[in-house]
Amino acid sequence: MTDLMSVIKERRSVRKYEDKELPQDLLNQVLEAVKWSPSWANTQCWEVIVVKDAALKEKLQGIIAPKNPATKAIVSAPAVLALCGKTASSGYYDAKATTKFGDWLLFDLGLAAQSLCLTAHNLGLGTVIVGLFDHDKAKEILKVPAGYELVTLIPIGYPAKISSPPKRREINEFTHYDTF
Repeated sequence: MTDLMSVIKERRSVRKYEDKELPQDLLNQVLEAVKWSPSWANTQCWEVIVVKDAALKEKLQGIIAPKNPATKAIVSAPAVLALCGKTASSGYYDAKATTKFGDWLLFDLGLAAQSLCLTAHNLGLGTVIVGLFDHDKAKEILKVPAGYELVTLIPIGYPAKISSPPKRREINEFTHYDTF
């Protein structure tokens, strides 16, 4: 097992996958990482749809925005994880949104997606977080019920290619002490 900072630094968005099945035990470990992700008041507002069916993946590919570099990954990866969130749960007390930003599900799903992607990388798998697609059509294709939003699609599998790390800002370029 690699140390956490190495996993964070080495994880990349993977858009090309080997034609190799995803073992259930590795998928279970990735889902275990989602299970243990933090969430607002422990609401655990996430639901994960594991899409392996080729016909469903082709339908999802059809609703990806034109020129999205992840378009081929939707069908070439052995599985696509659709992260959904229960609305009016995270960030709510007494059925009322309590933050400036309203429903907190995007934050919680972001934490879950990060846990998922870092765990996948640590297991030798690749992922890419896809957000540019027709969310309503994806909900329809995957039969997501009312009261839930499909937030992201994450292809997962063995990477066929790993890209170089992108340039990163220095810590002093984004860090402020006491005031902005």
